[in-house]
Amino acid sequence: MTKIITTSKLRNLNFFMAVLHAIQGVLILILSTSFSLPVIGNYLQFNTSSQSLETASKTLFNVSLPSLIASFLFISSIAHLIIVTVYNKKYNDNLAKGMNKARWFEYSISASIMMVAIAMLVGIYDVMALSLIFVTTSVMNLSGLVMEVHNQTTKKTNWTSYLVGCLSGIGPWIAVVIGFLLSASEGSKPPTFVYYIFVSIFLFFNCFAINMILQYRKKGKWADYLYGEKVYVYLSLFAKSALTWQVFAGTLRP
Repeated sequence: MTKIITTSKLRNLNFFMAVLHAIQGVLILILSTSFSLPVIGNYLQFNTSSQSLETASKTLFNVSLPSLIASFLFISSIAHLIIVTVYNKKYNDNLAKGMNKARWFEYSISASIMMVAIAMLVGIYDVMALSLIFVTTSVMNLSGLVMEVHNQTTKKTNWTSYLVGCLSGIGPWIAVVIGFLLSASEGSKPPTFVYYIFVSIFLFFNCFAINMILQYRKKGKWADYLYGEKVYVYLSLFAKSALTWQVFAGTLRP
C-alpha cells in the first residue's frame, strides 16, 4: 500500500533534516583537523627587465576547509528550520501550487558553496574562477525557481528555464574537469577521494535534474508533487552528507 505524503509529514521531515544537518555541521567542526586552502588573486605586473606585462599572483586569504564544509550544512539546517516555523504556511501554500521557492534559494547558496569546495580540492584557487563557479551554480538553482514560478502561468510545461539551468550548471563541472586534467598531466594527481567526490556529487546533482523531469512528466509516484518534494529533501541530505564525510575521510580526519 502506497503511503500518502502529507504536509504534516513533510513538516516533521524538514524538522528532522534541520537537526541532522546541524549535528553534522557541529561534528565536522569538532572532529576535523585544522586545514586551510588559499584563495589567490592573479593580476598583471610590469616587468622592467623584459619591458612587458606578466601575470603575477598573491594569496588574498586562506579558507578553513572544515568551516567551508560546515557552512553549507548549517545553511541547510537553518532553511529547514525556517520552513517548519515562520515559513510553514507559505511553504504549504506553494506546495499546493506545485512549487517550493525556499528550496531554490537555499540551494542557490549551499550548492554553490559545495561546488566551490570541490573546485578548491582539485586546485582551483583563483578568486575570479571561484566567484564564477559560485555564481553559475547559483544561477543553475535559481533557474529551477524560475521554472516553477513561470509554469504557474502556462498550460503546457515550458522547459526554457530548465535548459538554461542545465547550461549554467555544466560550466563549473567543466572547470573542475580541466583542473583534474591539468593536475594529472602537469602536476600531481588529486587524491583518490577527490575522484570519488567528483563522481558521487556529479551523480547527485543530476538526480536533482531528473527529479524535476519526473515531477513535470508526472511519472508514477511523481504525479504527486509532494513525492518529488520528499525526494528533493532526501537528495539534499545525501549529497551534502556524501561530500562532507568524503572530505573528512580524505583530508580532515585526525
